[in-house]
Amino acid sequence: MRGQTINVLAAVLLGPGYAVAIAFCISLLRNILGTGSFLAFPGSMIGALLAGILYKKTKYNLLAVAGEIFGTGILGGILAFPIANFIMGKKVGALFFATPFLISTLGGSLITFFIVKVLDLKKLININKEA
Repeated sequence: MRGQTINVLAAVLLGPGYAVAIAFCISLLRNILGTGSFLAFPGSMIGALLAGILYKKTKYNLLAVAGEIFGTGILGGILAFPIANFIMGKKVGALFFATPFLISTLGGSLITFFIVKVLDLKKLININKEA
């Protein structure tokens, strides 16, 4: 849940490139510290990329959240299948990871939507204006 919050915030505040870089670094740190697996990479990075692209194109916070949910939950869940099978040696079905990834990303992404909404309403950050 923490990763999705950071992904959406980075996507909205910094853009897709930085969001993907941050997602990669967080996944790498989780693996180095032993709190994550290789499966952390596809979901977090695709979700961050999709959230950043959708926000950059539309400037809608809700679409950034939707991009994170779809990217991490659906696309990341599907891309976790070959990693689990071929790299980790786990035999699972192609959509096995989609449900847990989707459940995980829903909470963090929705929390971030409210955080961004509050920050925007309070004018603490100016995220809906072009520079």
